[in-house]
Amino acid sequence: MVGEMKRLLVRRLGRAVRLRDSLRLRTTVLALGIVGVALLVGGIALLAVLRHSLNISGDDVARARALEVATLATAGELPRVVHEPDEDDIVQVVDADRRVISGTVRGGTTPVTSFVPNGTTPAVHTVTDVPDDGLERDAYRVWALRADTASGPVTVYIGTSLETVTDTMATVRRALLIGGAALLVLLVVATLALLKRALRPVERIRAQVADISAGALDLRVPVPESDDEIARLAQTMNAMLDRLETASELQRQFVADASHELQSPLASFRAQVEVSLAHPELTDWPETARMLAEDSARLENLVRDLLFLAREDHGQPAALHSPVDLDDIVLDEAARLRSHGSVRIDTTEVSAAPVLGNPGDLARLVRNLVDNAVAHAASVVRLTLSAVDGEVCLVVEDDGPGVQQDEQKRLFDRFYRSDGARGRAEGGTGLGLAIAQAIAEDHAGRITIEDATVGARFVVNMPAQHGRVLVP
Repeated sequence: MVGEMKRLLVRRLGRAVRLRDSLRLRTTVLALGIVGVALLVGGIALLAVLRHSLNISGDDVARARALEVATLATAGELPRVVHEPDEDDIVQVVDADRRVISGTVRGGTTPVTSFVPNGTTPAVHTVTDVPDDGLERDAYRVWALRADTASGPVTVYIGTSLETVTDTMATVRRALLIGGAALLVLLVVATLALLKRALRPVERIRAQVADISAGALDLRVPVPESDDEIARLAQTMNAMLDRLETASELQRQFVADASHELQSPLASFRAQVEVSLAHPELTDWPETARMLAEDSARLENLVRDLLFLAREDHGQPAALHSPVDLDDIVLDEAARLRSHGSVRIDTTEVSAAPVLGNPGDLARLVRNLVDNAVAHAASVVRLTLSAVDGEVCLVVEDDGPGVQQDEQKRLFDRFYRSDGARGRAEGGTGLGLAIAQAIAEDHAGRITIEDATVGARFVVNMPAQHGRVLVP
């Protein structure tokens, strides 16, 4: 029994916490607060305007009545007892000795106020604690006017009871309170219902995202038919899932390729060592050493590429930039390729191009681009280098099959290797162009692919040494 009550309490507390933390509740409370403050301010303003209007309407009648009674007093035609249409009103005419010489029966024989106006202009005061018929005491708005009579100056008082104003204000105030409370309740119910309906697509999106795992990246969130923020959110999330799925596929492909690339030289290592150890008298040790050196170079290049990408991913700063003659690097790479004699390397358009950068990284950029061109060239690779208007431009062209239009945007993606006409280079891992692009961006530059009649044309642009200064 105790355990059941404990579980029930935990569930209720959980629901209370979720309700407290829900967007619907917070939005409803905010809307309730804003509308409540607006209703409060509007109600106060309405009551103030209503009170002022009621007082003004009574003042007009009282002021006219005061002038009428003062005229009668001046003419000596004022009766002892004055009759008023409203039994709650008070009329008093008080002489210089503060005696009531004429007025209504309700006014009594004691002046309603001791206030005496200056001059002949009517003045108004609000007088409280005026005796009523019973034990209660009322508030009056009293107009006072001086008048001259044959027996001397007198003061005319016309008092209008504020009981009607007070009762009207109380009625309106009560109506505002009841109506405002009902409106706030309706607002809460309507806001919760509307928000529940409006956020239903968000909940469906959340539920779908919760079901998406690393093995189900092909799932997509539902997109509402309405062209609003939620629909755009769903479209953005689907685009993000597309990128994640693509990145995951490329990464899996890279892992497979990298495993294969690592496995091949390692297996060759092991096979050559085992054969050499099994038949040492038949082993050509210089040739074995050369083959092991080639496999080591492949392993070293792959590990170096992976370390470079890891450094880029973690935002590790590159080496400090210094003045570099990019033309020297280009010519050195051309000389290295000419020693292999596979294709002709044309460097007739290479001119001086000083830049600020890291010599090692720039050499890797040039090597990756040139190796890519050589791997796909039919007979020639042309290198062009120039410095114009503070910018260095390096062009690497080959006369191979070229790059398909739909592949150009993905060609610099990490781990991407074309399955089209340019094929898979022997031993390649799809990292060379991605690394070249990263190096160019580290040097405030960029690499683009331009249309060419034959083959592929890669263009590298970066600031010259006397152009924009790079920040290390």
